[in-house]
Amino acid sequence: MSSSLSAYLLDLKATRALVGSGDEELLKAVRDNFGAEMAADDSWFSSEIAEGAPTAYEALRTVVQGGPYPERGPYVFQYGYAYKRLCSLTGLFLDNSSFCPFRGDWLETVDEGLRALRITAVSVAELGYYDGFPKGLPTYDLPRCGEWTHEQCLEALEQFERTKQDGHAPPLDREVLDAVMDVIGWLRRAEARPGFGVVGFVS
Repeated sequence: MSSSLSAYLLDLKATRALVGSGDEELLKAVRDNFGAEMAADDSWFSSEIAEGAPTAYEALRTVVQGGPYPERGPYVFQYGYAYKRLCSLTGLFLDNSSFCPFRGDWLETVDEGLRALRITAVSVAELGYYDGFPKGLPTYDLPRCGEWTHEQCLEALEQFERTKQDGHAPPLDREVLDAVMDVIGWLRRAEARPGFGVVGFVS
C-alpha cells in the first residue's frame, strides 16, 4: 500500500486561527473550491458515513466552528481531512513529486539523507506524526499531520549552508538526493516569508 505526503507553505499562526473562526466566507470558499472533491470523498466513505462518520462538509463546518466534536474514535478522521482542506485553500502547495506516492520507510530514508548533510532541524518523517493538528481537533489514523516552524526552516537552511561551506557532501542515492533538494526548496520558500512554515499531511 502506498502513501502520499502533501506539504503546504503557510502562516502557521493564521492557519491555526481558522479553526474555530466561525468564518462563513471561508466555508463558502472551501465548498466552492472543493465541492466535487468532497462529494467524491463522501461516496468513497459512504459506509463509514452510514455508520456515524460526518460528511466532508459537516466535518469542515464543525472544524471552522470549533466544535463540538464527538468522542474520539475511528470516524473522526474526517476532521483531519477538513483541516487539510483549509491548509490547501489558504496555503501554497509545495512540490511533492519525490513523496507522491511513497512506500514503506521512505520518509525515514530521506531523513537519513538530510542527516548525512548534517541537517537535523527538520524531519520529513515527523510530518507523518499526529501532533501537528491544532489542539483539540480529533483525528484517527489518516491523515497524519506535522509542521515545521519558520525558525526550524531557517535553522535547517543554516545547517545546509554550513555543510556546503565545510565541503561535507557525502554521495547520496539519486532518488534520495532529489527528495532532499525538494526539501531544500521548501525551506527556501519559507525563508522568504517571515512567520511562514511548512505543514505536511500523510495520507
